[in-house]
Amino acid sequence: MAEKLTILICDDSMLLRKKLKDDLETLGCEVVQAENGKDGIMKELQFKPDGVFLDVVMPEVGGVEALRVLKQINPDLPVVMLSSMGTPEVLMETLKMGVLGFIQKPYELSQLEKAVNSIRKKVGKDEN
Repeated sequence: MAEKLTILICDDSMLLRKKLKDDLETLGCEVVQAENGKDGIMKELQFKPDGVFLDVVMPEVGGVEALRVLKQINPDLPVVMLSSMGTPEVLMETLKMGVLGFIQKPYELSQLEKAVNSIRKKVGKDEN
């Protein structure tokens, strides 16, 4: 059995966080939630998650700014961006900052599973 991954969900939508949490728990992850980028940065420092699902558009501190800080704290942190309005500029900017992937909302469970598997590989907690 693979070690449990701890995943931080950083999204201002409570409904999306709940759905994401349920889906990630189904995939065998432990979940920490944050409602905005500022909260996400604090939770990263507190919980040291294995990976982060980060919404692009949030109040207070947006996803791109939060990503910048998260990558300063931990340059190897696997981050998957979530967006309902994926603009190519944001996509390119976050890819340059080293995100693991980009998921368009509403997402499919298979996309989530693929992202979780990528995080597992990156942090060395995959099945083998």
